[in-house]
Amino acid sequence: MSAAPGRASVPADVLTFGETMLAAQLPGTLAVGAQARTTVAGAESNVAIGLARLGHHAVWAGLVGDDEPGRLVLRTLRGEGVDITRAGTHATAPTGAMLRERRVADLARVHYWRSHSAASLLTPADLAPALGDGARILHLTGITCALGPGPLEAVREAAAHAQAQGWTVTLDVNHRQRLWTAEEAGRALRPLLPHITVLIASDDELPVVTGVPGVPGGTSDGECGETGESGEERAVDALLDAGVREVVVKRGGEGAAVRDRQGTRHSLPALRVPVRDTVGAGDAFCAGYLSGLLDGLPPAGRLARANTLGAFAVASDGDWEGLPRRDELGLLDAAPGSAIR
Repeated sequence: MSAAPGRASVPADVLTFGETMLAAQLPGTLAVGAQARTTVAGAESNVAIGLARLGHHAVWAGLVGDDEPGRLVLRTLRGEGVDITRAGTHATAPTGAMLRERRVADLARVHYWRSHSAASLLTPADLAPALGDGARILHLTGITCALGPGPLEAVREAAAHAQAQGWTVTLDVNHRQRLWTAEEAGRALRPLLPHITVLIASDDELPVVTGVPGVPGGTSDGECGETGESGEERAVDALLDAGVREVVVKRGGEGAAVRDRQGTRHSLPALRVPVRDTVGAGDAFCAGYLSGLLDGLPPAGRLARANTLGAFAVASDGDWEGLPRRDELGLLDAAPGSAIR
């Protein structure tokens, strides 16, 4: 592995790593002659771009292949202000790729080519220099854990190191059914919980990481259990009991909620915006929440910023292209159809 060029290594606001892929996005289904938009995409780098646009020092330390897609990934991240000093290039394994079809309305279908990619060969040794530089927040996702034994071990060692150093450790469950089953994900992610400061999950991902049965907002039959607690509440209880300090639950168009070990609870509705593309909204939400943490906002303020970035994402085409700069955070307060002059 060789390191990519970038700015000088200084402690980051946020360190993250994982797989960023060449992405082809189609306006409809795959067909001969279909016009695709070429971009790059990856959960962790989407978060890093969102943070960099808000002025935070975000470091992405993933692996790409020594190929044109890999060079496109690095150029794009560098151009967006993400620190890629500790990113690496694998001499023989390729950069991963994905194809996204818009199947009907806003329903997307995603196909991956990730097996034996450079990112799937990441090891703890590849990540050691970035960890040595230091960071305020280490951001992890379940996707990296699903890529292979090396990435999973890198996540485990990074989480333990960050906790020992007193960093904030965040985990976005980000379950991908095409990468692994819910049972496999649960077995890999639950041992991480004692190291996690803030866990972020959509309501339907809570059973994956807790093993608590039930549907979002209730038990398996949709009602509360004998204690009067909903399935979501019991899952959050389980996470807090496992050592997580704060649990953030994404509820899509219904908004989001946060609860911590001190009993603090906040919930906020989602912002109402025209929906163009829902892919990437969860990563945007994470970037907003982490930005709020870095800025010292209270829980309600962190949720508000997370919801704002999520709204920007769904109202724009692409995973990260429509995310705001700091001076644009108030744009969605304008009346629909307004022209900013």
